[in-house]
Amino acid sequence: MSEQQAAPASGPKVKKFMFVNRKAPYGTIYALESLEVVLITATFDQDVSLVFIDDGVYELVKGQQTKDIGIKNFSPSYRALDGYDVEKLYVDRHSLEQRGLSEKDLLVPVEVLDAQAMGSLMAQQDVILSF
Repeated sequence: MSEQQAAPASGPKVKKFMFVNRKAPYGTIYALESLEVVLITATFDQDVSLVFIDDGVYELVKGQQTKDIGIKNFSPSYRALDGYDVEKLYVDRHSLEQRGLSEKDLLVPVEVLDAQAMGSLMAQQDVILSF
């Protein structure tokens, strides 16, 4: 190859995908659908992060019991995110506090952010999908 020719691109372009979860884990399909889309996106080696705001923080609460409502408890699936290299999980501080929760109530390690820090993080993303 001559020096004039450009080298081929080195693989697919990685984009920053942020998935914003705002809904409670049960009663709608949003939480489960979000988790499925996150796992699919991660398998394509994209930069994936998850944000939990409003009632979305309930998706990560330990000890969920769903037997009485006849729905499978999918919350343990959040522990599998690490295996897909999805390690950027963020929770809105105000949403946690409003619901009487803290980091120790959650299934997986997260970074708790205030609204300003969350806004800055969102501004850095290529794609934001809200569920």
